Amino acid sequence: MTREEKSIAIENLTAQLAGTNIIYISDISGLNAETTSSLRRACFKAGIKLEVVKNTLLAKAMEASSNDYGDLPTVLSGNSAIFISDVANAPGKIIKDFRKKSDKPVLKGAYINSEVYIGDNQLDALATIKSKEELIGEIIGLLQSPAQRIISALQNKFAGSEEETEA
Repeated sequence: MTREEKSIAIENLTAQLAGTNIIYISDISGLNAETTSSLRRACFKAGIKLEVVKNTLLAKAMEASSNDYGDLPTVLSGNSAIFISDVANAPGKIIKDFRKKSDKPVLKGAYINSEVYIGDNQLDALATIKSKEELIGEIIGLLQSPAQRIISALQNKFAGSEEETEA
């Protein structure tokens, strides 16, 4: 790779990093072609961009980014692939699902909404993170619940008073 090509690759990675708050870094080396293809298809269906990257280029892109990746660049060794997503738990769920069949992909680390997670032991926690939409749905459900109880109580009260006036 020439110096110019590296510079362009760093610029492209920096732009990708700037456009998202959710990045998972994993090791997908050793997966056969069929499994890699299945992983890419699953990512595509989930709206996740999967890309194999050079560690040094990704580290420089992280350094050039306005985001603070903390210790995340320290996991950049060996083979690395990045999962870029709009949903915080989607890459974690896909990685966890693929781990049922093989020991890869191995989670190296993740950056989710300014929080840095290091290590494969974080996978279960990351896969169960609630998405923004799920949290909003739960809040709306909680807010609706008291109102629904009041409406139900009022309906029962009025239904009971109507029965009394009819008798």
